[in-house]
Amino acid sequence: MKALASWPQQDRRQLIGVFTDIDDTLTTDGAITPDALQALTRLKAAGLHVIPITGRPIGWCEPFANGDPAHGIAPWPVDAIVAENGAVAFAFANLCQISLQPPWNKGMQLSKLYQESDATRASHFTRLQQVATQVLHDVPGTSLSQDSPGRETDIAIDHSEFAHLPPDQIARVVAIMRAAGMNASVSSIHINGWFGSHNKLEGARWIVRELFGRDLDAERDQWVYVGDSTNDQLMFQHFRHSVGVANILRFASELTHQPRYITRSERGAGFAEVARAILDARG
Repeated sequence: MKALASWPQQDRRQLIGVFTDIDDTLTTDGAITPDALQALTRLKAAGLHVIPITGRPIGWCEPFANGDPAHGIAPWPVDAIVAENGAVAFAFANLCQISLQPPWNKGMQLSKLYQESDATRASHFTRLQQVATQVLHDVPGTSLSQDSPGRETDIAIDHSEFAHLPPDQIARVVAIMRAAGMNASVSSIHINGWFGSHNKLEGARWIVRELFGRDLDAERDQWVYVGDSTNDQLMFQHFRHSVGVANILRFASELTHQPRYITRSERGAGFAEVARAILDARG
């Protein structure tokens, strides 16, 4: 991983969009910080596409997509939020240049999009609950993530958010999921499992096709991905412009595919650092 300062200005200047993880990349201690939120706003105001892609559930993402004034949550200035590792997304129709003042998305229509049919999701949901029951029975100390009620297409076992699982227990959970024919991915806080071919990369391809009618692979050198964990490796591998926020170093020994660049700062401050690097190159 190279220092972010070594990222060529010409490469940064040609970017048209930013994909980013959420937990421990945009957020710090579970919440988005003012500097990270301002970074999103400045990127959108500069005309870039901004799309978070997360293993978090779609229900958990709704307040950030739509805003929740009762809890003091302003809508995030993004084109879409892709949740549950690429299976489902909130996206805005009638995309246009945003205002620098909230509510930035006034007049836009929020839609929920799915990669799979209703019938397929229903079939998978039943099987997901069966595997979740097996994990909780067979692996002592495991618990479903506290955001599980908002999940529609996957299950999540908490390993570092409100619970703590040692590495051998995490490995056992992953093994059970994969033995059941599921995909399994370990984020900085959860072990996610799901049926289907989607993942963060397929979710990125899908949302670019759905929103803009374009082929992401044809323009991937014009996008950057920012992440922090082992479940970001597919994105690090695929995108020539990839950045890890500094806290990714705790997973360094587990990464087969590392980001090309790394920030000095951790979490939301690291994302803000990436945004500054992009915007400074644009003049």
